[in-house]
Amino acid sequence: MPPTPSQPSFGGLTHPRISSAASSPTTAKRRHGVDSDPPAPPCSPSVQISAPDHDPKRLRSDNYIAPPAMSAKAQGKRPDIIGLAHISPSSSPLPRRPSVLQPHMGPRRLVIKNYRTATARAATGVNEYYTRTRAELDAALAAIFAGRPTPQPMERLYRGVEDICRKGDAADLAEKLRSRCDTHLNSDDVLGGLRTAADADSVSSDHVAVLRSVLAHWKTWSDQMLLVRWIYSYMDRTFLLNSKPTQQGLHDKSRTSQNLNDMGISQFRRAVFGSRSDPAPIGQSVLAAMCELVDYDRHGDERFDSALFKDAVTMLRLFGVYGKFFEPRFLTESHLYLSACAEEWNTTYNLKDYIMACDRLLRRESGRCDVYNFDSTTKRQLRDDAHHVLIDSYSSKLLDSGSVAKLLEANDVASMKALYDLLRLSDIQKRLKGPWEGYVREAGSEIVSDTARGDEMVIRLLGLRKSLDIMIRDAFGKDDVFTYGLREAFGYFVNDKKSSSSWNTGTSKVGEMIAKYIDMLLRGGLKTLPKTLLSDSRDRADAEKSGLASTADEDAELDRQLDQGIELFRFIQGKDVFEAFYKKDLARRLLLGRSASQDAERNMLSKLKNECGSSFTHNLEQMFKDQEMARDEMSSYREWIATYRKFKPGGIDLNVSILSAAAWPTYSSIEVFLPPDVQERINMFDKFYVHKHTGRRLTWKHNLSHCVVKAQFDRGPKELLVSALQAVVLVLFNDVEEGDGVLSYDQILQSTGMPAPELGRTLQSLACGKVRVLSKKPRSRDVQPTDTFTVNKAFTDPKYRVKINQIQLKETKEENKDTHERVAADRQFETQAAIVRIMKSRKQMTHAQLVAEVINQTKSRGAVDAADIKLNIEKLIEKDYIEREGGWYIYLA
Repeated sequence: MPPTPSQPSFGGLTHPRISSAASSPTTAKRRHGVDSDPPAPPCSPSVQISAPDHDPKRLRSDNYIAPPAMSAKAQGKRPDIIGLAHISPSSSPLPRRPSVLQPHMGPRRLVIKNYRTATARAATGVNEYYTRTRAELDAALAAIFAGRPTPQPMERLYRGVEDICRKGDAADLAEKLRSRCDTHLNSDDVLGGLRTAADADSVSSDHVAVLRSVLAHWKTWSDQMLLVRWIYSYMDRTFLLNSKPTQQGLHDKSRTSQNLNDMGISQFRRAVFGSRSDPAPIGQSVLAAMCELVDYDRHGDERFDSALFKDAVTMLRLFGVYGKFFEPRFLTESHLYLSACAEEWNTTYNLKDYIMACDRLLRRESGRCDVYNFDSTTKRQLRDDAHHVLIDSYSSKLLDSGSVAKLLEANDVASMKALYDLLRLSDIQKRLKGPWEGYVREAGSEIVSDTARGDEMVIRLLGLRKSLDIMIRDAFGKDDVFTYGLREAFGYFVNDKKSSSSWNTGTSKVGEMIAKYIDMLLRGGLKTLPKTLLSDSRDRADAEKSGLASTADEDAELDRQLDQGIELFRFIQGKDVFEAFYKKDLARRLLLGRSASQDAERNMLSKLKNECGSSFTHNLEQMFKDQEMARDEMSSYREWIATYRKFKPGGIDLNVSILSAAAWPTYSSIEVFLPPDVQERINMFDKFYVHKHTGRRLTWKHNLSHCVVKAQFDRGPKELLVSALQAVVLVLFNDVEEGDGVLSYDQILQSTGMPAPELGRTLQSLACGKVRVLSKKPRSRDVQPTDTFTVNKAFTDPKYRVKINQIQLKETKEENKDTHERVAADRQFETQAAIVRIMKSRKQMTHAQLVAEVINQTKSRGAVDAADIKLNIEKLIEKDYIEREGGWYIYLA
């Protein structure tokens, strides 16, 4: 039924809004205001549909019965025909909303007009829209690849891609985009021209220029692909990232399941390097250019471009061809370069220069890998190859004993550290122990056998030990291998009989010199040491960590120096030599009051006790006890002499030290005529001691005595610290007439009763030394029997108390030889005692067994040769302690 003018139709795409008023006088206006869309054309077809006459919120049942028909008047108030030309039957139901219609007032039928004509026209417009959108996308790609702005806004292009993807043509769109990108990359304006030039002449071409051009195109391509990804982002997110590879795509994943970013990278990679196992010519030029840049950097060529090289490495890593193409070629050329360097340095450089050159080369190669973002596998392979070429292949040069000895002798810590680090890179640093021990043995043996500088032996050994300790600490990183090697080498040359044979002593000379070194420390303190032996801050810190004295005061430093002496003492096998000389020097220090510190004396004694046991220090401890007992005896004597009325207070102050003969060294007695008043005091003390200790006898050792003599000179009085023998000579000049005051050598010899050698040394110390209180005629350095002596009245000294050196107290060569002979004799007695003890416990033994057991028991006191042991066995056989039957020794006693 055609519509009437008062009944408008609806042809819009939206759902019509129907309003109703039951009793409104303006019905036409309200019917016109039902929808704002214009009425459909008169030629539109119409379809009449019965309108429901019920509540829209209620569901119809199958037995639904329509309400009775409304009157014509009521029907004229509601629209009868509704145009639904664009409403699809399959569309989802309209959302429910509260209705203002009354069930009994709705229209009876709905009419849809112009349905087929509008649908055809809309389909034609959609096709034109998609065609136009694809054309706009092609134009946009052309503009992007040409470097121009896109003709259409980016938002419109993005919406166009979205519409195409929603239509279902995303796969076709992605394939066209891929094809367009391939065409652009392979064009002559981009990489096609480079490929043609590389194919024509890849040898003579400038590879660095090719690399620079490829990087420029890659940067441009990256910028272009960024714009492409912006435009095609909807397709990238909804289709490419979510798509799964098809059966065909399983063999060519570059065409499927790749997002736009990966697609752009893979396309540029194929354009440069191809898809084969070997790179394309343009890719070969890129690799050659990168190797040329590395070579420029290695040789310091100014043509090296660090930014270009770093960008190239980043590009190859992004392409995924770094490990496939660049790494093998780089490692191959690096191997050739390293081999050439090693061969050249081996022929032209000494060890020090070779070490430094290798160290610099390794640092540069490692730094290049870090700076330019090489893979860790590349760095590791390059490092391993460099270690093999530079270190393993030339280990004989690096471990040459003569060359290493020169570095150690020069105390070149930096070079030794570089050498140790190089060897450690190949895990062969322990092989350096051989040259290390060889140098220590040679240097130590040279010091021990140097008879011209015997007094400096221990100081030189300690200096060598300190420099080697610093080498271990700073160059070898406190490696225990070299610490043990140092100890073994010191133990070897200290006890080497070839080195000791140059002294012709028959016993260890090192033990004697260590004892004298410790005596020097305990007498003079640190001022007797060179500054090179004093501890530095790191030594004090290490001592603190070890629980030793760590402060920087003099006592702590003296304690550390004593520890250094004990370190040398540990290497000695013949400790009996050390004991003999140390005991002799200790006695002199205690008797003459020469110790710098009693605390240091007792500290040294405790160190020896911890090192060798209480049996070693028993006699030494007894010497200290005798000193304490002597002080008690003198206190008793002074109390006794105070009650003895014959002596008045004042005069000579006698102080006597009573020594045990078994604990103290054996001293020869020198007869001398003492002044009467001194002799009287001595006799009085002898009377006191014999009266107090019945059965004991005192033997006076005047050559060990010392005293203080008051002297009057023209320039004032002085107190002279002299020995007893010096004092006896000086007192003689009190009885000489004032006018003459001259005593001849013979007069002094008869008046003192001293042996000639002792008198000569005594007069030489008084008249020829640094402090000359006597004048000798004629002047000379030696004393002759024809010389005459007078008091030096003009003597002067800035000090009131003057100490005169006691030449007669210095050890002579004869005394030194006697000490060594006595030690050798004691060693033979100890060997015989050890043989008797062993045979008494074993009853019978073979010769080899007995010799081995004797050496084992006597090595702590001193090494004994097998020949000496055999000689002592023969002596015991003669004394009927043992007898020989066949190949066995049998105990008899």
